[in-house]
Amino acid sequence: MATDTAALPDYAPVPKSALGPAFNEQGYYVGRVERNLYWITDGTYQSAFLSTSDGVVLLDAPPTIGGNIQRAVDEIASANGVSNKINYLIYSHHHADHVGASSLFDKNVTRIGHEDTRRLLLRDDDPARPPNEETFGDRRTLEIGGERIDLAWHGANHSPDNILIHLPDHDTMMLIDIVNPGWVPVYNSNLTEDIPGYIEAPANALAYSWKHFIGGHLGRLGTRDDVTLHQQYMADIAESSRNAIDTVDPTRYFAKYGDNMWAAVKGYLDEVAATAAAPVVEKYTGVLAAADVFTEHTTFWVMESIRLDLGYGSWVHP
Repeated sequence: MATDTAALPDYAPVPKSALGPAFNEQGYYVGRVERNLYWITDGTYQSAFLSTSDGVVLLDAPPTIGGNIQRAVDEIASANGVSNKINYLIYSHHHADHVGASSLFDKNVTRIGHEDTRRLLLRDDDPARPPNEETFGDRRTLEIGGERIDLAWHGANHSPDNILIHLPDHDTMMLIDIVNPGWVPVYNSNLTEDIPGYIEAPANALAYSWKHFIGGHLGRLGTRDDVTLHQQYMADIAESSRNAIDTVDPTRYFAKYGDNMWAAVKGYLDEVAATAAAPVVEKYTGVLAAADVFTEHTTFWVMESIRLDLGYGSWVHP
């Protein structure tokens, strides 16, 4: 039976620069980042692992990759004649879409993450995501099998517990759900809970020395230029949002909807977001994939943060 797509909207083509390598027959790609650090993608999610003399250190376990994580580790271990045993699992944060395959691995795997990650996983009580036994507050340096991994929490951003994972000897930064290399964020700035922290996070990452960026989503690795481009995109959204707050007149919505206060508020805020998003969509279409798909959603969330977190456009009744 043919699928009817005629009523679905059309969007701008995806720039080739946003796309990553082709997948194998199992539906994933695994490749070297640098030396004994590898990454895995299914085109939507990403994971990474470090092959060491003390076994494999896995960085996140997205359920969409699921059993292909071990297949990818096995593939590399077989090619290099090293162990395929995953002994450590580092959680970037507590969200199920990035660590929901954790339960596939041995209960004796050492799980490491932020103290808030453990707190939130205990709260959520999801058997697919065993809480990390080992925790840290602001900083922790791991030395596993002669390899160094620096973990750092710079405050809430995408989630309260989202951390930076820096591998200085591999010139790599892993920061999940902030920058999608080659692409714009999805709904509401990658479903972010703390917009000021989200906007600050790329600068925190760029303060470290690295060349390779693992963002957790989509089909390719990133670079410092990808992070800088994301910063400019978000700055343009913020500037345009302030302009729209200053210029969009809400009067007609309140005149139209009378006692239906929420209808008036919705009409006004939707117009502010659409007005703010329009020049950003025009500027970044063909530069960042899906700029015409999700920019208005992200703009709404940034605009609301500017109003509510920063107090911009908040007037006090005389």
